[in-house]
Amino acid sequence: MRLRFYRYLHRVTAPDRTGVVWFDLIEFGLAAFGFLCYFIVRGLVVDDAGAALDNARWVIEVQQAVDLFVEPTLNQWVLESAWRVRFVNFVYFWLDFPLIVGVAVLFFIRSRQHYTVLRDALLISGAFALVMYWTFPVAPPRYLPEWGFVDTLAEFDNLSYQAQSMRPFVNPFAAVPSLHVGWALILAIVIFDATRARWARIAICSVLVAQCIAVVGSANHFLFDAVVGAFVSLAGLAVALWAQQGGYPRLRGWFQGRASDLERRMRDVAR
Repeated sequence: MRLRFYRYLHRVTAPDRTGVVWFDLIEFGLAAFGFLCYFIVRGLVVDDAGAALDNARWVIEVQQAVDLFVEPTLNQWVLESAWRVRFVNFVYFWLDFPLIVGVAVLFFIRSRQHYTVLRDALLISGAFALVMYWTFPVAPPRYLPEWGFVDTLAEFDNLSYQAQSMRPFVNPFAAVPSLHVGWALILAIVIFDATRARWARIAICSVLVAQCIAVVGSANHFLFDAVVGAFVSLAGLAVALWAQQGGYPRLRGWFQGRASDLERRMRDVAR
C-alpha cells in the first residue's frame, strides 16, 4: 500500500504531467485553502488607524520629495470621465483575482509547471505581504480627504471592497504592498515564459499597465505601494523558481527513493 502511495506521489508531482487524477482534488483544495487563509489573515491584521494615517502621510512626503506625488491629479483625471471611472473600476476588480484564477486553470490544464510557479509565487508573495501589513499599516489615499481623493469603487460602483459581505476578508489599512500590481507583474512574467504568442504578451502587458493606472486612479493605492508590491512579488517569484528547480525535484527524488526502498524490502522478504 505504501509502495503504491509513494509511486503515485512521484508520478502525480511530475512537472510535465498532463491529465487529471484524484490528487488534483487535494491540490485544488490546498490552493483554495491557502488563498482563503491569506484573505482571512489579511482581514484580521490589527488595523491601527492612527499609525496607518501617519504612514500614509509619510508616503506622500517621500513622493513629494522626488516630485512623484501624482495621485491627486490622476484621481481627478479619472473622475472627469464616466468611462474612465468604469474602466479603472473594472480593471481593479475583475482583472485582479478573477483573471488570476482563470489563467491558473488554463495553466493547470495546459502547463502544470507554469501553474505551479504561478501558484507558489502568489502564495509566497502573499505571505511576505502579510508581514508588511502587520508591521507597516498604511491607509490608502481614499482615507485622506484633505487631498480631495474620491474612492471610485465605493462612489460609482457596487464592486467596493468595503461592502459588508467583503469586510471579513479586507484590511482597510493594507495598502503597502499593492498586490494588485505585484500579482499582475507575476502573471505577466509567467505568461511571457509560457507562450510566444504576441497577442497574449501584449494583452498581459496591457493588463499590468492598466492595473498600475487603476490602483492609483481609483484612490486605493499610492505609487509607492505599487513599487513595493512589485519588489515583494518578485521576491515571491524568486522563491517559487528556486522551489521549481531545487525543492520539488528533491521532494520527488525522496518519493522515488522511498518507493525503491520499500520495493527492495518486499523482494528481500519474498526470498
